[in-house]
Amino acid sequence: MNNSLFKKLLHTTAPTATILIRIMVGGVFLSEGIQKFLFFDVLGKGQLVKIDTPLSASMLILLAILEMDCGIFILCGFFTRAAAIPLIIDILVTIIKTKIPILLKNGFWSMAYETRLDFSLFLGLVFLLIVSAGPWSIDADIIRRKDKQPS
Repeated sequence: MNNSLFKKLLHTTAPTATILIRIMVGGVFLSEGIQKFLFFDVLGKGQLVKIDTPLSASMLILLAILEMDCGIFILCGFFTRAAAIPLIIDILVTIIKTKIPILLKNGFWSMAYETRLDFSLFLGLVFLLIVSAGPWSIDADIIRRKDKQPS
């Protein structure tokens, strides 16, 4: 990977308090991925049947692994921007498949209530995509180490 592109990917202008967003977003996705394994019949296959999604069990397992891995990356602040992208796609698909039908059937306020966590996660992920992980992260540590290396 081009060194300049690598630095841009990891560069962060975020404040130290960004760790709180990382803990919230990464923790939720890690937990969701783990729960898909622990309660596979209810939160895995059962959820897919409930929302009429034709994903296979193996695709659901891959999704759970993606949520766990990207959740861990965000918690650690490791390739934060890269980890945010698949999770943004994941949460947008979730909103489209599960919350838009609520909007159409029950109206705005019912949908707004049901989508509060999804919307919060989406905004947290967009925030991390824009500013990255902050100074207390592996990303920032990698940049600091690269900057100390003689040219």
